Amino acid sequence: MFTGIIEELGTVVNLVSDKTNLDITVRTNFTSELKIDQSVAHNGVCLTVVSIHEDTYTVTAIKETLDKTNLTNLTIGSIVNLERGMKLGDRLDGHIVQGHVDQTAICTSIREADGSWYFTFEYDPALHNITIEKGSVTVNGVSLTVVNSQKNDFSVAIIPYTYEHTNFHTFSQGTVVNLEFDVIGKYVKRITEIG
Repeated sequence: MFTGIIEELGTVVNLVSDKTNLDITVRTNFTSELKIDQSVAHNGVCLTVVSIHEDTYTVTAIKETLDKTNLTNLTIGSIVNLERGMKLGDRLDGHIVQGHVDQTAICTSIREADGSWYFTFEYDPALHNITIEKGSVTVNGVSLTVVNSQKNDFSVAIIPYTYEHTNFHTFSQGTVVNLEFDVIGKYVKRITEIG
């Protein structure tokens, strides 16, 4: 479980294809605190640490994960949002995030608003995911509040701290991001479909 509060930015230093899997090696400041088999969210995707070497660690993304996320767009030098798993008893500053990406979206607009930014994302409505005004959504692992919720797009307002301390500052029109919709909203939607 995660909170959607980004702990650190990491830099991709190596990518190795192994059959249909992708081994991703990342350099970050908290590598020395990691252990093998630990979960770390990468742009919101929960992946398991499989090896550690000095200031880098490696995780493996399988085909299922690659098919549903933006991890196939990573290149050497890509900046990724990182969050380690939540500790039991810690404050939940964001919202409940599983690290299971529902689908990707495309950034369709970025508007500066005198000290903050509005980012709009469009996603495929065929997967039946929803947002609600003032509800929670995770974009590349960042817990955010939805503004201007529509059938297949929504906007989020970004404060300067989030802009600078996540990979939002690297986004442009056309950037593909990972979305995880609110888990409580997904359960409510499922119950109403069944009942």
